[in-house]
Amino acid sequence: MPLPAVEGPIAGPGAPFVQTTAFDLSEVGYAEEEFFLTGTARAYANAGPLGLDGRWTVVPGATAPYRTRIVVYRPADRRRFNGTVVVEWLNVSAGIDAGPDWTLAHTALVRAGFAWVGVSAQRLGVEGGQALLPVVSLPLKTVNPARYGSLSHPGDSFSYDIFSQTGAAVRRASSPSVVGGFRVERVLASGDSQSAFRLVTYIDAVHSLARVYDGYLVHSRGAIGAPLSEAPEAAIAVPGAARIRDDLDVPVLTLETETDLTLLGYFAARQPDAKRFRLWEVAGAAHADAYSLVAGARDLGTSPGIVAPILTASPVPGLIDCMRPVNSGPQHFVMSAAFAALDRWVRGGRPPRRAARLALRGSPPAIVRDAHGNARGGVRTPPVDVPIAAFTGEQDGSLICRILGTTTPFDAATLHALYPTHRAFVSAFRRAAARAVRRGVLLPPDAKLLRAWARTSGVGERARRPVRAACGPT
Repeated sequence: MPLPAVEGPIAGPGAPFVQTTAFDLSEVGYAEEEFFLTGTARAYANAGPLGLDGRWTVVPGATAPYRTRIVVYRPADRRRFNGTVVVEWLNVSAGIDAGPDWTLAHTALVRAGFAWVGVSAQRLGVEGGQALLPVVSLPLKTVNPARYGSLSHPGDSFSYDIFSQTGAAVRRASSPSVVGGFRVERVLASGDSQSAFRLVTYIDAVHSLARVYDGYLVHSRGAIGAPLSEAPEAAIAVPGAARIRDDLDVPVLTLETETDLTLLGYFAARQPDAKRFRLWEVAGAAHADAYSLVAGARDLGTSPGIVAPILTASPVPGLIDCMRPVNSGPQHFVMSAAFAALDRWVRGGRPPRRAARLALRGSPPAIVRDAHGNARGGVRTPPVDVPIAAFTGEQDGSLICRILGTTTPFDAATLHALYPTHRAFVSAFRRAAARAVRRGVLLPPDAKLLRAWARTSGVGERARRPVRAACGPT
């Protein structure tokens, strides 16, 4: 694997530009740095059929020079580092380099001492272009030409090799080290949504050649294939419903929401759990949600209030305005557990328990729901097993609103029928949290937050406290 030249930490002008969390990382004992990577990347061509089994064989094709950037979040004190680096393929779907996996799971990653690296692997994040969801247009070279003007991306055909070379640079201990000179023992790859589509192509086509990453978290893929090669190189499409290949030498954990199964068609790519594959389908979760767009950016992981549903139809007023309150379900808690489970698995621990699939029916399939509107089956958490609202992955309107799902709070009569006393609600919520911890889909510190919120929620205290106290800000 070619190693890129590493420049940095970059001092200025300005600061690293990436959409992730919004608090000063020093508040949680972390440091932020940015580096530029310069090298020559390869494109790939298939050397055989690209079948649905994902067992693809590819060969190196054209080469092109590149210069991109990576953003690094790491413990300021090397004694807190747990030896694992998560390399996230930054998502460009909205027209900006974003790290949704860090945003969703950062509280758990910080608690456990992970380092995180976000890589600008795609051209749109560096140079600009037509975004899949044109919310904004903020490529690096436009946002801060003085800082990023020297960057150059040759096109997404070369993105896979850029991602490989980033992983190789993270592993390199020699100066300049991109992870504070820490001893890196494991490197995990993650990608959400469009980045997950590309990560599937990377796993099936490139991993066996590069062998850089020790495990993969594929988050919210659909039956949508990211091309192996595209213009201006020769276009090589891949089948979107391809499975993760079953002959891998490293683990893959795929996490899917309700939206991913239905709207994005992942049901067509479903595959059984295997020696190195696990699938988690999360009940009550949407492709994106209120936590990722509203609350997560400032969550320090210490306030039980983060559990309360956020009732907003406009998570980004003026840019994202929907007809109904968007999903405020439990996805971020399950994402945290997924990173912990994958890290434990890669370390040689036991693989995650096999999880039930979401219940589907019909053609095209729809989620089977209970009498209160919540999904049946799938990965279960207290907000869906002891609910105060219906959380779905469905909404009408624009594409971006459709992927944000909905939150529909129960009325007072329904809440009273379900939980005639506050003690009944708290007791049921506590039991549900314990079940989720035993199943490995909820981490103990997050279960503690959930239980603390339940105790102060007011649910069941109909005569003394208004039910609306159970919900977060509107």
